[in-house]
Amino acid sequence: MRDFIEQLRNSGKITEIKNPVSKEFEAPRIAKKIQGPVLFHDIEGKKAIMNLLGTRDELAAMLGVRKDMIIQKLSEVQPDGEIVMVCDSPTMEVVNEQVDLYRLPIMKHFAKDGGPYITAGIVVSEYEGSMNASIHRLMVIGKDKLAARLVPPRHTYILHKKAASKGDKLPVAIVIGTDPVITFASTTRVPLGKEFHYAAALRGAPVELFACSNGVRVPHAEIVLEGYIDPVERVPEGPFVDITGTYDEVRQEPVVHITRIIHRKDPIYHGILPAGPEHLLMMGVPYEPKIYRAVSEVTTVKNVVLTEGGCCYLHAVVQIEKQTEGDGKNAIMAAFASHTSLKHVVVVDEDIDIFDPKDVEFAIATRVKGDMDVMIITNVRGSSLDPRGAADGTTTKIGIDATKVLKQAEMFERATMPE
Repeated sequence: MRDFIEQLRNSGKITEIKNPVSKEFEAPRIAKKIQGPVLFHDIEGKKAIMNLLGTRDELAAMLGVRKDMIIQKLSEVQPDGEIVMVCDSPTMEVVNEQVDLYRLPIMKHFAKDGGPYITAGIVVSEYEGSMNASIHRLMVIGKDKLAARLVPPRHTYILHKKAASKGDKLPVAIVIGTDPVITFASTTRVPLGKEFHYAAALRGAPVELFACSNGVRVPHAEIVLEGYIDPVERVPEGPFVDITGTYDEVRQEPVVHITRIIHRKDPIYHGILPAGPEHLLMMGVPYEPKIYRAVSEVTTVKNVVLTEGGCCYLHAVVQIEKQTEGDGKNAIMAAFASHTSLKHVVVVDEDIDIFDPKDVEFAIATRVKGDMDVMIITNVRGSSLDPRGAADGTTTKIGIDATKVLKQAEMFERATMPE
């Protein structure tokens, strides 16, 4: 992560805040106002980075590709990279057996937050030979306790349920401030235990892992919290602001007990602003390859984006090279099938810039006839994050075919000026 921060600094893409700021509301407020990465040098005496992957430009730089090639890169890479076990790590420069989470710059972001939240913590869990790494929101409820939102049927939830059924604690290590490629990989839906292999494939180099005192294997990082998830104990978790910018409901969730903290000297804490640009990209971009691959089965797909206005989760724009009439609607159905949380999909032609909302609106304005080109699908599974969804989890989905009519293609040709 430090190498990536230095890369951003050298390219002039990072804002550095050197004056003291508070971890309660002030730092998040500053990060919300600034587009792009923000490095705080003094959050109550500690360093922290926010908006690390705050735009697709940073994501493209991390992956070493152009912004418009992100989808191709992610679609091609398989979770088959190399993992190397090592005996030592710079993460172990400082070992704290006396745990006090309040000494870390864990932030409180919004007025009704249930407490300070770790938002970029990769929860690595291992049980009976199975391993998983994924980001979960973690609410501080004591100097050595966290409430973890475990979403069914994600892998951490399954492992905890399996351990709890036998009365066992689930060993975990919470990784904060690692290589951003690894953080990104941990948000991607890959087979159980393949997150670090996927990260290695994305970066084109092996990922080194070392063993914590509880046996959980983790990558090098700024901070690692070692502990376990209790098999029985639960507490109210929330409220928390999710990707829609609205408060998620309070639930009874498992308790994580932290038994040891290891970290680098002068560690840099990584925080993700809830409903901020990094949160949206981390949630949404991993689904774009799924949509891309699904649409490629029914027509020639060129690109896919989950839009920021749609919370990078509920709205997609799909760009295709239309071959026959009906391709647009087939693309809509494939997109909905591949990402069940999608609510609205717009399909456009190659001449539309899917990263420009005005261009997408132009396609809707000039190429859509409502009674022929709009699909409405009722009573289908939606997203639990959609505040307009039904109590039973269903919603209404809309697909818009904003592609040209092939037989009348000349009517839709956009005027250009000669060089």
